[in-house]
Amino acid sequence: MRIIPAIDIINGECVRLSKGDYNKKTIYSKNVLDVAKNFEDNGIRFLHLVDLDGARQNQIINYKTLEKISAKTNLIIDFGGGVKSEKDVRIAFENGAKQVTLGSVAVKKPELFLDSLEKYGSEKIILGADAKNEKIAVSGWIEESEINICDFIKEKIKSGIRYVISTDINKDGMLEGPSFGLYEKIIVENPDIKLIASGGITSTNDLVQLKSLSCEGAIIGKALYENRITLSNLKPFL
Repeated sequence: MRIIPAIDIINGECVRLSKGDYNKKTIYSKNVLDVAKNFEDNGIRFLHLVDLDGARQNQIINYKTLEKISAKTNLIIDFGGGVKSEKDVRIAFENGAKQVTLGSVAVKKPELFLDSLEKYGSEKIILGADAKNEKIAVSGWIEESEINICDFIKEKIKSGIRYVISTDINKDGMLEGPSFGLYEKIIVENPDIKLIASGGITSTNDLVQLKSLSCEGAIIGKALYENRITLSNLKPFL
């Protein structure tokens, strides 16, 4: 199982939100590159980079930060947030992303989602399936829908998607543990996908349990910044 630290960006700073609420923001570093380099220096190979400004403004904003991290580290970066057009997808890849996560687009612009999947392939396009009470949420989690998450994933599998990042919004940033039941349900119903769990991971025991569920990856955010999990704790998993 891949270990993937998260860096969420607002105004060029490394932040974390609670349940996706922009009014509940904690700034952890004003130098995002230093955070990324520290991850790499401790054996981390992957990075989940989220443009929260972009998610709110419906276009990529922090692509220069993506470019800087890509140029000055060897981290394998998946990028999301504000990717709402063909131009945004292209900008993300041109500035160093190895994978791009499309969530809102998959709901609101299915043609663009399918075009991106066809153009870049299933190894580079990740389906973002973020949910609240098992219903898909979009636009930086500001909007909720009536779309069931498992039905949503099944539909996109027919289009050829392989990678899925799923965040239970109720768990995100709360340090109360991941949504194991949700992930188990997704994997049982869709055994061929590569599911990346995100939200609520608080301990290495959570990682052990996610691995036992056959999650392909685990995204860790607030637990790292609050020292609930240290980088040295992660070494056995790397």
